[in-house]
Amino acid sequence: MKGEFTAIVEEAPEGGYWAICPELPGANGQGETVDEAKTSLRDAIRLIFEDRLADARGGLPEDAIKTVVAV
Repeated sequence: MKGEFTAIVEEAPEGGYWAICPELPGANGQGETVDEAKTSLRDAIRLIFEDRLADARGGLPEDAIKTVVAV
């Protein structure tokens, strides 16, 4: 899956940077540089989607139709 999300990056008061994704509550990252904070955020977004997908697939009946929808 590929998608583009908004990354809001700010300097942290204690040093370094923190980042959030407003489209996905709970997705946040941090790092010593802006790039590290964005990489950390990217990893958090990926983990959230992987976890949600695993939860959804866990309760599907065997005869459920699996298909793709492009947005």
